[in-house]
Amino acid sequence: MSAFAPWQQRAYDRAVEAIDGGRMGHALLFCGPALLGKRAVAGRLAQHVLRCHNDARARQLFAAGTHPDHLEIGFIPTRDGSRMRTEIVIEQIRELSAKLTLTPQYGDARVAVVDPADAINHAACNALLKTLEEPQQGRYLWLVAANPMRLPATIRSRCQRLEFRLPPRAEALDWLLAQGHARDLAEEALDAARGHPGLAGAWLRDGGMELRREVSADLAALARGELAPPEAARRWTADEVATERLRHAADVAAGLAADLTDPMRTRRLAAWFDAANRTRELLRTTVRADLAVTELLLGWRDAGGRRGGPATRR
Repeated sequence: MSAFAPWQQRAYDRAVEAIDGGRMGHALLFCGPALLGKRAVAGRLAQHVLRCHNDARARQLFAAGTHPDHLEIGFIPTRDGSRMRTEIVIEQIRELSAKLTLTPQYGDARVAVVDPADAINHAACNALLKTLEEPQQGRYLWLVAANPMRLPATIRSRCQRLEFRLPPRAEALDWLLAQGHARDLAEEALDAARGHPGLAGAWLRDGGMELRREVSADLAALARGELAPPEAARRWTADEVATERLRHAADVAAGLAADLTDPMRTRRLAAWFDAANRTRELLRTTVRADLAVTELLLGWRDAGGRRGGPATRR
C-alpha cells in the first residue's frame, strides 16, 4: 500500500474520524482540483469501511478490483465499442442503485464510488437523486468530482463534503523532491502549475514541461509574426496531445495577464484564455481540429501583445 501525500493523509484522517465517530452520512462528495489524489483517498477509505485490514481475503479481492461490496462507476465504452463515453449515463446509475440494495457479502457495508461524478448526465443525475433520497443502513455512495458545481444543487446538498485543497508551497515542493525530481525542475514545474503538486508531478513525469516550453515559444513567435497561425495549428493538432497544448497555452495567457498593469491587454488575454478553453472542449467533438486552432491562434498576436510577445517561461 503506497504512502499518502501529506494532504491526502489529512483528508483521510478527517474522514476516518468522522466515520468511526458516527458523524459520516451515507453520501460523501470528494471535491477539489484534479490530480490531488481524491480517488486514492476514496479507495483507502472504502477499505476501512469494508474492514479489509482485518480480512486477508477481502484485501486480496479489493486489490484485484473484484471485492463484491466495492462498486465503481466510471466511463464505459459506447454501444458500438468504438470509443469511451464522455459522460456517465442513466443505465449505469440504475445498475449501481440496484446493486447497493443487495446484502453485503463481506461484513455489513457496501461502498459505491462514482468518478468522475461531474460527468453524470442530466437523466442519470435524476436517477442518482432518488438513490440519495432513500439511504439504507450500511450503504455508502461516494462522488468524486474536480468540478462539483457541475452537479445539480439538489445532489450537492445531500452530500457531506471532503475538501481537497492545494497544500502549502513548502510541503508541495518537499513532496516533489521526495519523488526524485531535481530541485530546480521541481520548482519550475510547481511555479508553472501555480502550486499544484499533482499537476507539477504529472508534467515532470510525462514530458509536460517540455511541451509547455514548446507552446510558450510558439506563442512568442506568433506574437512577433515569425510563425504563421496555420503552420502552428497543424503542428499543435498533429498528435494526441493537442488538448494539452491548449491547456498550456491558456495557462501561459493567464500567467501573462497576472503580470500586467495595462487593463486593456489584461482583458484581451482573459478573453483569449476563455477562447483557448472553449477550443479545447471543441476538440472533443468532430470539429476540424486544425481549423479550430488556427482561428484561435489568429487572435493571439493582438491578445499577446505586439511588443515582442510573451517571453518563454523557464
